[in-house]
Amino acid sequence: MALMHHVGASYCINGDMVSLESGFRESCVKLPYMYWNSRKYIQMFHQNRIRGKGGRKHGSRGIVAASPPTDDVVVAAEPLTKEDLVGYLASGCKPKEKWRIGTEHEKFGFEIKTLRPMKYVQIAELLNGIAERFDWDKIMEGEYIIGLQQGKQSISLEPGGQFELSGAPLETLHQTCAEVNSHLYQVKAVAEEMGIGFLGIGFQPKWRIRDIPIMPKGRYEIMRNYMPKVGTLGLDMMFRTCTVQVNLDFSSEADMIRKFRAGLTLQPIATALFANSPFTEGKPNGHLSMRSHIWTDTDKARTGMLPFVFDDSFGFEQYVDYALDVPMYFVYRKKKYIDCTGMSFRDFMEGKLPGLHGEFPTLNDWENHMTTIFPEVRLKRYLEMRGADGGPWRRLCALPAFWVGLLYDEVSLQNVLDMTADWTEEERLMLRDKVPKTGLKTPFRDGFLKHIAEDVLKLAKDGLERRGYKEVGFLNEVAEVVRTGVTPAEKLLELYHGKWGQNVDPVFEELLY
Repeated sequence: MALMHHVGASYCINGDMVSLESGFRESCVKLPYMYWNSRKYIQMFHQNRIRGKGGRKHGSRGIVAASPPTDDVVVAAEPLTKEDLVGYLASGCKPKEKWRIGTEHEKFGFEIKTLRPMKYVQIAELLNGIAERFDWDKIMEGEYIIGLQQGKQSISLEPGGQFELSGAPLETLHQTCAEVNSHLYQVKAVAEEMGIGFLGIGFQPKWRIRDIPIMPKGRYEIMRNYMPKVGTLGLDMMFRTCTVQVNLDFSSEADMIRKFRAGLTLQPIATALFANSPFTEGKPNGHLSMRSHIWTDTDKARTGMLPFVFDDSFGFEQYVDYALDVPMYFVYRKKKYIDCTGMSFRDFMEGKLPGLHGEFPTLNDWENHMTTIFPEVRLKRYLEMRGADGGPWRRLCALPAFWVGLLYDEVSLQNVLDMTADWTEEERLMLRDKVPKTGLKTPFRDGFLKHIAEDVLKLAKDGLERRGYKEVGFLNEVAEVVRTGVTPAEKLLELYHGKWGQNVDPVFEELLY
């Protein structure tokens, strides 16, 4: 039984008193209020234990159920309260020595001979090949293989077959980059034998939506039907974009707030530095980051710069209020996705969800709902930096380096907050809207965004230096962009108008992994 005791103005659950199959949890999670009773607290960690299990013994491959996997295991013993949802977020607080770096990246698979997107049958062959050759567990949805899992890493499919690695939580950027290299080696080892290549870019440069195969995942069918009702570019987001993002920890509610604000404010700078999506259907699209622009007309109820994060009253509770008002997509029951598009999670908490009347959500339902919210920075039990285009492998290491240097070093973080303290909401929104088109050349106050980026890059370098892991070299790719003021997208456009003779096909070789 978890023990709760008062610690000043907050409360602490002694996690080391909760026995799990994997051992005893050592961390002490401070909550801003006495929100959780022990039963719900244990329920959450029971879910996480199940979610984290690989389902196999070392050296043997297995099959795990489709994510989310716990709906038939954990049943809500009593209705969740708003306090439970706040406590769920607060349970992410970790002491600094337990902060980790989680990197995720997506890439486009294509046939080398035709440049056409991979079909699902090819993706299934690739996933099976990686599983068998490199000892990954298969993730199934019905009869379809839709991903792989190995320890704390997973490979998943985005709606148009974009291949995503969700990396393990790692301590250093050296480990992160090694993980990326290992993943790319494994994927290429199988894919090259199939005549398949992978492209590191932010937006599909050649093919129309109707040319892109649809993946057999229930949640994507629901999203595909709903997207055109709430924006004009949602299907482009689903089928034609790729990103790289980093997930970072916080120590307390106050630390989360500071990192959230810094991340949102500087996200347009990351968008500019990693801008890498200037082509649509074979021609320049007028943007440097088409991927970033697409998010501005996908679904305004679940995207954007979240101005309320800068309110004095902001904290875990205010984010829960926001998330509760984001319309739902689905509920997962009996290994099937139930369409709940446009419905209210608040109604669900009261047992009034149409089609599931009298049924209450579990913490797993809440966790799933939070994955359907897409702001520029997203809060779960960690913070996700979501503003960068996908790119070649060196940039996959540079993106986490940029944010770790800024947010995991107290001096750099405070300097960011001081430097941007007088930025207005209008200025933040202006940068969000204009940077996808004009990049580092976006006018800002009496100069250009490039000048701000120079200061920010120095803070990131200083932060990495103080970490003491010799990680500054991972910023070299970004440093070149800042020095010249030329984004990766502008380099591609120069090639397109010059060496490539206004033909986009060479980009598949230029940005081939």
